[in-house]
Parts: sequence; structure tokens; C-alpha cells
Amino acid sequence: MKFVPIKGDLTITYPCTWVFKIFGTDHRQLRLAARDALSGHDYAINPSHSSRNRKYHCMNIDITVSDDQERTGIYEALRSHSSIILVL
Repeated sequence: MKFVPIKGDLTITYPCTWVFKIFGTDHRQLRLAARDALSGHDYAINPSHSSRNRKYHCMNIDITVSDDQERTGIYEALRSHSSIILVL
């Protein structure tokens, strides 16, 4: 596979559905972290993948965002939660 860089700015048309991937060591704690960070928002959270030794887990969060400020605010809320190791 050849990587081709994107030229120019990307445009996101809002409102849109955005998928955040959160990683941590416990499914239950990831669900609670999402509930804490996303209170007041409607979202869906579903398991994605687990590491081979089941030490790390990934969950997908599907949420509708109305603008860039809301999207980045949700990202920061998820990123700052102690149970979440990584947010993509």
C-alpha cells in the first residue's frame, strides 16, 4: 500500500456523526468514563477490539456533533478522564 498525503485543508460539514475510539484496560471503566465525559449528549458506545492478551480494550463512541468546538471539547473531556489511556 502506498501512502499518498492529502493536500490542502480538510472540510468537515456539521452537524455530523463522529466516531471516537477510546482505549483502556477495563470495558466497564471505559463505559463509565464515556458516561462521565458525555453527560447531556446522546451517544452510542460499542466494543471494538481487545489486545491479544486482553489487557487493553477499545470502544467506539458514535455521537453527533454540531460544530468543531463541540467535537474538540468532547475529545478533551474523554482525553482527560483517568480511565482512558488514548482517544482517537
